[in-house]
Amino acid sequence: MAGRPAKTTPFGADVDLERDDVRDSKGRRIDDTYADLVVERSRTVGRPSLTGPGQRSPYVSFRVSADVRARAQAKADAEGKTVSQIAREALERTV
Repeated sequence: MAGRPAKTTPFGADVDLERDDVRDSKGRRIDDTYADLVVERSRTVGRPSLTGPGQRSPYVSFRVSADVRARAQAKADAEGKTVSQIAREALERTV
């Protein structure tokens, strides 16, 4: 309804989008089509899998000194890559 303030709904509460007037941060009314679009977009967030479509890539995490991290960032910046790409390439060359 025009001129009506946006409804604030507590996180996790059930909402009837046909009955309740719920708006996004720009004042647009949220309906089922809008909600479906948001859900669909959230499924494609992030980088593509290195393992294959629909599969999570294994994750490797390790600590380094501040100096090594800074040098990795500098190399990544110079090559137009991310630190993850630099680390992945180094690991692939080593194993």
